[in-house]
Amino acid sequence: MNKAALFDKIEGEQFRKDSPVFNVGDSVRVHTKVVEGDKERIQAFAGVVIGIRGRGLNQTFTVRRISYGEGVERIFPTHSPRVDRIEVERSGSVRRAKLTYLRARIGKGAMAVKEKDQNSSSEAAKK
Repeated sequence: MNKAALFDKIEGEQFRKDSPVFNVGDSVRVHTKVVEGDKERIQAFAGVVIGIRGRGLNQTFTVRRISYGEGVERIFPTHSPRVDRIEVERSGSVRRAKLTYLRARIGKGAMAVKEKDQNSSSEAAKK
């Protein structure tokens, strides 16, 4: 068995089975497992996906939110066992691969990502 096939087999076992489909601009809620002493609990982090990088087992995504007037970003590995689940709250429609320009915005402008409009595409098809 060559190296590439061996790596693929090992990586295949590590992949998340229930990986959700989300893109940059989507509002997500990431539930992570937090260990405090001998106890383990689930903590949620909700925000806008501002970037996705890597692929395969090394894929990570960055989530940004405004907390008490300050911007907070966290980078999560997509296939990490520490990530319990990822819920897509709202799908966003963006024209960029990275939304780093949101870092310069404050207030509601920092959260401003246009929502994907399902109705406009169906209305355009009717005309």
